[in-house]
Amino acid sequence: MSDPTPQRKPKPSVRAIGNRQLSPATLMMGYGFDPMLSEGSLKPPIFLTSTFAFESAAAGKRHFEGITGKRPGGADGLVYSRFNGPNQEILEARLGVWENAEDALVFSSGMSAIATLLLAHVSARDVIVHSGPLYAATETLIARILSRFGATYLDFPAEASRADMDAILAAAQAQAAAQGGRVAMVYLESPANPTNALVDVEAMRAAVDATFGPDNRPPIAIDNTFLGPLWSAPLTHGADIVLYSLTKYAGGHSDLVAGGVLGSKAWLAPIRMMRNTIGTICDPNTAWMLLRSLETVELRMARAGENAAKVCEFLRSHPKVEGLGYLGFLADGAQKDIFERHCTGAGSTFSLFIKGGEAESFRFLDALQIAKLAVSLGGTETLASHPAAMTHLSVPQERKDRMGITDNLVRISIGIEDAGDLIADFAQALDAV
Repeated sequence: MSDPTPQRKPKPSVRAIGNRQLSPATLMMGYGFDPMLSEGSLKPPIFLTSTFAFESAAAGKRHFEGITGKRPGGADGLVYSRFNGPNQEILEARLGVWENAEDALVFSSGMSAIATLLLAHVSARDVIVHSGPLYAATETLIARILSRFGATYLDFPAEASRADMDAILAAAQAQAAAQGGRVAMVYLESPANPTNALVDVEAMRAAVDATFGPDNRPPIAIDNTFLGPLWSAPLTHGADIVLYSLTKYAGGHSDLVAGGVLGSKAWLAPIRMMRNTIGTICDPNTAWMLLRSLETVELRMARAGENAAKVCEFLRSHPKVEGLGYLGFLADGAQKDIFERHCTGAGSTFSLFIKGGEAESFRFLDALQIAKLAVSLGGTETLASHPAAMTHLSVPQERKDRMGITDNLVRISIGIEDAGDLIADFAQALDAV
């Protein structure tokens, strides 16, 4: 009896040619996938299966020894689609390229990524320190859901100084000690949704190291949805874990919902275990669609950023515009300093402040003809929404007032349409105010 054909191993992915490191835009075309393992298919097939066959019983035992921790080093290969699959693994490899992350995980939505992160790292009596404002669903998860299980939080404004950060961390330590817990996580969102306020990640990392020491500190997690992966790389500024709503710029076509978490293997290991347990991984088809989208993410974000700069240049001098929360127009000061240190572009999502209040903002929104009245951001089409009355309606009024989420704030996400057409649309909509 002849020996069975040996299993083919994937051809190693190339990340450099000679001394030249390949750019993420190049690596999005094939990194992490060997066509020869899929009948020569240029693009990864969609692997629609619930389970994967083992080569032998011994291989099955070895896999579960790795999963359960009975054997060091973890598990190699695939066993069940709740844990991972080929499409998801290729996607995770390519996501990690953008920020040179050691590991990456993908999820069924941005909120499932955030929830899995918090469930993995936060226990009863622990304290979460977070910037504000946050995406409203994130605020709800921390303040109203995790609190039911005994976790508490302290928050600080996104624009906080280093001294403010030192003070909030000291207060969190005292609160954790009183509760019999620990400061489990520092959670940031930068730019903040919907105000576009920036958090000084470098300052927070310095404050965390000074307060807790480098060997016994909580992780710093940051939602990088507004600027990543093209315009900001928080891991290089001191963050430990980066989160994405991949629904937004990474997906970019308003046709999928997904989330991502990037960072070191050490910080992501408990998140992976939690994901395996509660089943928050994204499905193979969504992963396949994201692989498609990542091939053009740089082109789309660059075009949207160029459009946003042109549109904002028109809006900044319009008589019916009270102000703009656009990173490209930051004046001298702390926010400008953070932008210059942390960001490589101003993005394409910004806050537009209409002169007046809710009534004037609604008239503007209802008059738009090209831009769509819809929540979300980062798609190929331009979107506009009213956070105070929509995405952040559940946030208490006092908190909205404190965070600058006003009735005259309209959030705009610029797409890849013709910039002149967008300016014409905004001009006629402002005429209706």
